[in-house]
Amino acid sequence: MITIEKYTDARRDEILETWEQSVRATHHFVTPEDLEEIKELVHTIDFKQLQVFCLIQNGKLAGFIGVAAYKIEMLFLHPHHIGKGYGKKLLQYAIHQLAADKVDVNEQNLHAVNFYRYAGFEVYERTEKDDQGKSYPLLRMQLKYAAAL
Repeated sequence: MITIEKYTDARRDEILETWEQSVRATHHFVTPEDLEEIKELVHTIDFKQLQVFCLIQNGKLAGFIGVAAYKIEMLFLHPHHIGKGYGKKLLQYAIHQLAADKVDVNEQNLHAVNFYRYAGFEVYERTEKDDQGKSYPLLRMQLKYAAAL
């Protein structure tokens, strides 16, 4: 059974582990040094300050999405659950329940860029560096139409 549940601190360790495994599986462009630096930053996040929702399959975390001020700040799936439609379920939830309509995506993460384009997001701005000043260009995207997700 699959459910989407509001984040609680009881899921914090699962979220951090899922984030790391997901990034290692999908962000091959990030250097090991930068990954460690980002990991330290992620470990300081107070997830209760965001609207974080967890996709639970048979009692275990399969993925999660975090939204702040209508912007998707994070969407990560455990690598075993990529390609099963779970990202789509989380995105649908964020769009329809949380009114999320913006997202920043690493330009080098082509799978994510295409995922959001398919969902109806379009690029409105490109940055040369990410929000931490690293040389990972971001595509700032906005929902133009709600695709039939």
